[in-house]
Amino acid sequence: FHDSSVIPDGAEISSYLFRDTPKRYFFVVEEDNTPLAVTVTPCDAPLEWKLSVQELPEEASGEGSEPLEQQKQQITNEEGTELFSYKGNDVEYFVSSSSPSGLYQLDLLSTEKDTHFKVYATTTPESDQPYPELPYDPRIDVTSLGRTTVTLAWKPSPTASLLKQPIQYCIVINKEHNFKSLCAVEARLSSDDAFMMAPKPGLDFSPFDFAHFGFPSDNNSGKERGFLKSPSKFGRQTSSKPRVDLHKVCIGNKNIFTVSDLKPDTQYYFDMFAVNTNTNMSTAYVGTFARTKEEAKQKTVELKDGKVTDVFIKRKGAKFLRFAPVSSHQKVTFSVHSCLDAVQIQVRRDGKLLLSQNVEGVRQFQLRGKAKAKYLIRLKGSKKGASVLKILATTRPNKQSFPSLPEDTRIKAFDKLRTCASVTVAWLGTQERNKFCIYKREVDDNYNEEQKKREQNQCLGPDTRKKSEKVLCKYFHSQNIQKAVTTETIRGLQPGKSYLLDVYVIGHGGQSVKYQSKLVKTRKFC
Repeated sequence: FHDSSVIPDGAEISSYLFRDTPKRYFFVVEEDNTPLAVTVTPCDAPLEWKLSVQELPEEASGEGSEPLEQQKQQITNEEGTELFSYKGNDVEYFVSSSSPSGLYQLDLLSTEKDTHFKVYATTTPESDQPYPELPYDPRIDVTSLGRTTVTLAWKPSPTASLLKQPIQYCIVINKEHNFKSLCAVEARLSSDDAFMMAPKPGLDFSPFDFAHFGFPSDNNSGKERGFLKSPSKFGRQTSSKPRVDLHKVCIGNKNIFTVSDLKPDTQYYFDMFAVNTNTNMSTAYVGTFARTKEEAKQKTVELKDGKVTDVFIKRKGAKFLRFAPVSSHQKVTFSVHSCLDAVQIQVRRDGKLLLSQNVEGVRQFQLRGKAKAKYLIRLKGSKKGASVLKILATTRPNKQSFPSLPEDTRIKAFDKLRTCASVTVAWLGTQERNKFCIYKREVDDNYNEEQKKREQNQCLGPDTRKKSEKVLCKYFHSQNIQKAVTTETIRGLQPGKSYLLDVYVIGHGGQSVKYQSKLVKTRKFC
């Protein structure tokens, strides 16, 4: 660790901070209009740091100048002009193409824990360039994804491709989060002393035993390019110390790499660092994460005739259901209620595809039956997020569990009928007589569409609401679909307040469906 409080020009120093104990460093810029670059790299805790400048004492210039230590003593108690400050765990830097002469002061503080950090200051940033430069697109791409493997690719650093400097790439894999710097990675690994050696040129694997880091391998891993080609040659003895679930491997100057021996259906975080092997200084690419594919085996859920089944599907996931009617039947009805985003349903009868549709809201499908037929239903979730849905399969044509819905499930508010204490709204019904219940809830003025979207689970019924939020329930329908509309005035509201209104339609089987929520606001002055 760097022991002096003077930062050398053009060299990276490593030092440490005790929690809540500030540290101050100095360096001198002797001439006006000098370029200046200062980079601070937090290692394993967020830092607060600021850079300020003070004028040098007049006698400080020329032959008879006092030593820096004495100058420092004279003005340590003075506060300089603040140039830059930062709080966080990013690698952050101050750059100026023209800085005044003076005594520069760098103050650092860690409020979270004892930590170490790196500082680099230079007055010749153009010629130095000790940190590898990032390409114009600094992201890591996941080019292929398997159950136990992930292939990563990235664009080369211009420091390697254009300036022909010796650059090697180091990849870090873990299950917790992305890292902002190699220094942060090494801080996590240092307790384990687990730095990797580089593989031989041309081999797309690390010679280090992945299993020590909680990445167990299976016996088939030898069939793929993996980390465990020759554990007997390279593997270390396992120690009784708890291992950090983190793995670092340096792979030379290649721009593509396959990580293997990962667990299926597990999220991993990948970070990549370009390291200048001359200076040993590094720059982080933009990290990424990926979830390995699930095992191929799928549990199949059995559907019972006339019984509603709740189904949860992970993002981009799929679920399989089976329906085997006990009695002979002429028709089979599948009712699907997608609570959030659209889902895809496929139905096969004895292996033959009968139906493939996207479902939003409530949909009903009637298929021709066949004696002793078995139906396999595949439900595929949304790419946006997890999917929740209800499904009912029945051979009894009049057994309809979900209420019918109009095509438009929005609630319309009449702006001209707004008062300080009431709002008037309307919604559409159908030709089927159903019960409708309306609920209100006061929300903050800054309640936005994103929050509304989160509450759009159509399957949450009135039973999840407080009694005090209920406005009323009523029955209505119309044989003439054009006239199946109802209006309602909600009274007893407060002036200038925002309310979220929900309408639930409840079917004969007790299942409910929620219309799209409506945000309304009463008038402030009447």
